Amino acid sequence: MPHLQFDTDADPTAAEKEALAAVVTDLYTDHMETTAGHVAVTIRDRGPADLQLGRAVDGPLVFLDADVREGRPFELKRAFALATMEYLMDEWGVPEENLKVTFTEHAGEAMMGYDRVGGDWEG
Repeated sequence: MPHLQFDTDADPTAAEKEALAAVVTDLYTDHMETTAGHVAVTIRDRGPADLQLGRAVDGPLVFLDADVREGRPFELKRAFALATMEYLMDEWGVPEENLKVTFTEHAGEAMMGYDRVGGDWEG
């Protein structure tokens, strides 16, 4: 039951946000071996002073905080992170240096919907 949270100063349009949500949901299901029904995506617009990154170059910044269920191998997380960053470079023009992805892993039981509580991940 992942929650993929984007913070950006790129000033995306509603259509760009909807496309990002659709693409990252597909990327997540493909790379992380799960289904789309429980993937949550948040995209937050930030002002130019709200996001800072020491290595940043001129251009927009995008940070992804991915709250995921524990247990997936590094290789799956890395593949998802790279695919997401490649999309943002290609579609939003974000420089490679201005992208950041962090994963926070949670026990399955810590991730809940109204109708279910997550279980252990099995690959």
